[in-house]
Amino acid sequence: MRTTSMLLLLTLTPTLWAQERKVAPTWLHRYVPSLSDKRTDFSTTSCHYTPIFAEGDSEPKLLQSVTRFGEVSVEARGNCGPVDYERQEEFYFVLSGTGVLHYREETRAMRKDDFTYIPPEARHSLVASSDQPLRLVIATVKIPPELSISAPPAKPLVANLDELKEQTVEGHPTSVLYKLLIGPHTATRDRINAAYETADFFLMDFAPGGTNFPHHHEGEEEIYLVLDGQGKMAAGSGMNSVEGLYPAKGGDAYYFRPNCTVGFYNQDAREAKAHILALRAFVPLPQNPD
Repeated sequence: MRTTSMLLLLTLTPTLWAQERKVAPTWLHRYVPSLSDKRTDFSTTSCHYTPIFAEGDSEPKLLQSVTRFGEVSVEARGNCGPVDYERQEEFYFVLSGTGVLHYREETRAMRKDDFTYIPPEARHSLVASSDQPLRLVIATVKIPPELSISAPPAKPLVANLDELKEQTVEGHPTSVLYKLLIGPHTATRDRINAAYETADFFLMDFAPGGTNFPHHHEGEEEIYLVLDGQGKMAAGSGMNSVEGLYPAKGGDAYYFRPNCTVGFYNQDAREAKAHILALRAFVPLPQNPD
């Protein structure tokens, strides 16, 4: 009887381990309208934060460099609390409404389609300046300790989508056009070149039937937020090279770990436009144990 029990235990053990062992996903999906507000360090009674990925999400530890990606809603004439971060950089993109950015000792009016870069150590806050709510996307990325950080500029770095011309990007088809918003401080191609650990913060404009071919980034994690339109998101692939395709529409957000296949196919119908706001951040390279 004892021998039979041992054999049964040995037979069941691998199955039990398989049930208990959790494997980190290679990508995540969230639908923003279904998410709930969570308090964060800049929250007030009139400033609300909806986490999409990282801080406040159900799987915050999966992301390696992005510490916060979500939506901020400031009630009419409301305000967010002032914050500053020692080794984190922030990105704002205004979805609707008007407001005022308080940056150090300066103020700057902000409107729909404005975007800004907030460097580390810069005290900042937001105020809704009209009788309509102010809504914006916020992303925060941590900066590794080995990177040297310069003193923050005296004035805020703010621009608008209207100032940028759409362009193609090498390696991607002409059926998707890009507006390159914010990129590394060592580069020159983006409208604002100031970031440390962020490879790019950009907007994609898809023509009917357009796509950015599925691809992957070995040393970067990426987030796609569908602003409008609908199509199919490529997220991951198997050893048979078959793409994992999932429906995507306005409000859908996808996170992709390094080396995960990422891409988007816009629907092929007359006047079927789609726009995606994307963030791509470098991740620390793994250490060689030898």
